[in-house]
Amino acid sequence: MKIVLVIDQFDDANNGTTISARRFAKALKDHGNEVRVIAIGKPADYKYAVRQMKFTPVVEHLVTSQGMRLAIPNKHVFEKAAAWADVVHFMMPSPLAVTGLRHVEKLGIPHTAAFHCQPENITYTFHLGRSKRANDLLYSGFRDTFYNRFTHIHCPSNMIANQLRQHGYTAQLHVISNGISPQYFYGKQSKEGWMQGYFNVLMVGRYAGEKRQDVLIEACARSRHAKEIQVILAGKGPLEKKYRKLAEKLQNPIVMQFYEPERLIEILHMADLYVHTSDAEIEAMSCMEAFACGLVPIIAESSRSATPQFALDGRSLFPAGDSAALAAQIDWWIEHPEERKTMELRYAEHAKQYALEESIKKTEEMFHMAIAEQKGTARETAHS
Repeated sequence: MKIVLVIDQFDDANNGTTISARRFAKALKDHGNEVRVIAIGKPADYKYAVRQMKFTPVVEHLVTSQGMRLAIPNKHVFEKAAAWADVVHFMMPSPLAVTGLRHVEKLGIPHTAAFHCQPENITYTFHLGRSKRANDLLYSGFRDTFYNRFTHIHCPSNMIANQLRQHGYTAQLHVISNGISPQYFYGKQSKEGWMQGYFNVLMVGRYAGEKRQDVLIEACARSRHAKEIQVILAGKGPLEKKYRKLAEKLQNPIVMQFYEPERLIEILHMADLYVHTSDAEIEAMSCMEAFACGLVPIIAESSRSATPQFALDGRSLFPAGDSAALAAQIDWWIEHPEERKTMELRYAEHAKQYALEESIKKTEEMFHMAIAEQKGTARETAHS
């Protein structure tokens, strides 16, 4: 198949959607497909380039601090891409995608969408993450301007598929994990000097409101083993200064840094425990990759997060936002190292069912369905 992915930002892998898109594109190519993208940046063999939107300094900072850049829609780019493609897959409901969808519809090109942008990813930025009204308005806006114009939507988890059904989305929903890349596998290695002598507690994710890294910092500060713990927050984002200030209460200096995938895998193989505190999460690839590498996770149990589905038992869960409960779970795993080793192997085995290879097969099936439907529609139009 000839597949075009529409995603504003593709080259800089500094947010979850882009990282998933890059991995997705490579895996589709490995399956024998041809893949091109519509995104900002310099033109390339694989890319139909569009220009980046410019905003006022305040808005620009707000967008880029989330690891995002938005593109200016270009009719001619979409016409060129559509003339080449068998199917066009839209990764998020940005202005680029909303405008591009109109052109693809007019040209009769098969098209599908993915639901990667949870309303809470936006509302938490404006301190409205817990507002049902604000989140419902965004679900409705996404639905009416974009998603209800598709017949097939990729949902990374049952949780988000259920949310879409509850909010009146009419497309066929394909629950397909974003998939764990084969480079994330069980493997322990000796700790580097900066990690030695500590019990290293790791979390991976943007420093953003819905991720709730503050709960992890508070929990480690109140742990019975606070003197032993080194907290590692792998990521970057708008709340970095706030978290560095909060972390002053920790017994040991916090480590806050963005790591490229190859370096992050090394850290995953050296850390002792993984914690995922997010209040809202469509799937949480970072958590999946962590337990694939052999880290026992402790996961916030929130109704707006799909991540609790990965917990093998209650020792890997805590009530979202409850730092005291999280501290108790961290202490339990520190005090039971043999049980932790046993569960590390179980979690690594558990990860195999979410292999990227299987996700790509299911996504290809969705594309074939969309193509077959479009051909059927074209035949009906021709005979009418």
